[in-house]
Amino acid sequence: MNVTLQKYLPERAVLPCLTLIERHGVHLKIVDHRVTRHGDYRRLPNGLHQITVNASLNKYRFLITLVHEIAHLVAFEKYGRLIKPHGLEWKRTFQHLMIPFIRPEIFPSGLLPMLARHFKNPKASSSTDAKLSIALKAYDPQQSLDKSYVFELPFGSTFRLYNGKIFQKGKKRIKRYECIELSTGKVYLFQPNAEVELIR
Repeated sequence: MNVTLQKYLPERAVLPCLTLIERHGVHLKIVDHRVTRHGDYRRLPNGLHQITVNASLNKYRFLITLVHEIAHLVAFEKYGRLIKPHGLEWKRTFQHLMIPFIRPEIFPSGLLPMLARHFKNPKASSSTDAKLSIALKAYDPQQSLDKSYVFELPFGSTFRLYNGKIFQKGKKRIKRYECIELSTGKVYLFQPNAEVELIR
């Protein structure tokens, strides 16, 4: 496991993560890329704790995702299964588990202020924190040249999602953008950092 983790995590995060995995009896599976999620946690029928994390994540997002999922396990065990998956108990647990990693030996100095801000009130996904998500994207192995962020697109432009659906960009609400699905006329709200393919 140690050798495997070295491929996916910052060097100084490997041993602390291995300790967390062993302490909480985690069966870690590193899986192919999934568009809809970075990772997940499930308690298996045999009582084992399975965590999956996408192999395609850069090492900083992999670390955040792994600790995010371990926080689900720890919060459920400490507070019971009736808590909200991303409620106050999980947030406190995630903060507690993540704080030892937020240091310059593990994360680049440019990410540290954004991480500190994010973990004052962690979200259900680091992707919903637009500034942090865009900053993390800079460490991806290869930038996707055919993708754009919604916030970069001109008003009224059309774009395609990974699932083939086509939208037209509309006005900005407080944080998100109203976009119309052209085939149905329905309005959807998009995070500014949603990655899409510009059509025109």
